[in-house]
Amino acid sequence: MSAPETSTAASRLSLLLLCGIGIGAGVLSGLLGVGGGLIMVPAMVLLAHFTQQHAAATSLAAIVPIAIVGAVIFGRADNLDIPAALILAVGSIIGVQAGARIMPRLGDTRLRIGLAIFMIGVAITMLFA
Repeated sequence: MSAPETSTAASRLSLLLLCGIGIGAGVLSGLLGVGGGLIMVPAMVLLAHFTQQHAAATSLAAIVPIAIVGAVIFGRADNLDIPAALILAVGSIIGVQAGARIMPRLGDTRLRIGLAIFMIGVAITMLFA
């Protein structure tokens, strides 16, 4: 295979991989309310070889349409607390600015360790809640 064909094949595989990660994150977002940080970021780091910083930033951009579609569907089923969602959104908008500024100072290794510890903590809490 020549270099351009290899590049094209790798690009197609990468597109399929990212599409699969997106589908998985979408399904889990709809089922469990998770997707970006808990599904997409680890999958992009481990499977698509993104840096932790690029995975987090890409996940934030990708989660916007997922959240909108999910909110519309759950809203139609009367399962959405709009005032609570707006308050959470305001807090999140403030918080993401701090996180995005801190992230570059931590480096990929610390971020991966931090995410892993956070995920373990959430898992333990969910088991006993």
